[in-house]
Amino acid sequence: MMTVRPVAAGDTLQLRYALRPRGGDELISNFDDAEPETVTLGDGTLAPMLEQWLIDLVPGERHVFLLDPEQAFGISQPDLIQTLPKTDLPADIEFSVDQLIEFAMPNGQTLAGHILEIGDESIKVDFNHPLADLFIEFEVEIIRIL
Repeated sequence: MMTVRPVAAGDTLQLRYALRPRGGDELISNFDDAEPETVTLGDGTLAPMLEQWLIDLVPGERHVFLLDPEQAFGISQPDLIQTLPKTDLPADIEFSVDQLIEFAMPNGQTLAGHILEIGDESIKVDFNHPLADLFIEFEVEIIRIL
């Protein structure tokens, strides 16, 4: 009989998971997909704050974690809402309110921003995580450790 060990940092796993605002509709779920998702802990596929809940779970069990905003995607920070001059933005993109767009940072990384307002000379963008301030349900089932 094979012994089942708990998940450890750096493991590659097959898992099914769902994220939803507490009591709300699923934002992401792969429970209905034909194949579970394969992720390696620490490679950036899953947010580090979600990965930490997988450590020590045993394959075959299904868990639902109820996360406060601080345990999930954080509390929105006013200084992450910025007004950008249109001259700083790519001219070939048509922007619309409520659109989520990725901005290239000087260091080569990208940052997603949610457009709040569009003015004549500038746009107001919220760079907080789209799920900031939300109480999150993180449902997960580890299928196997590879």
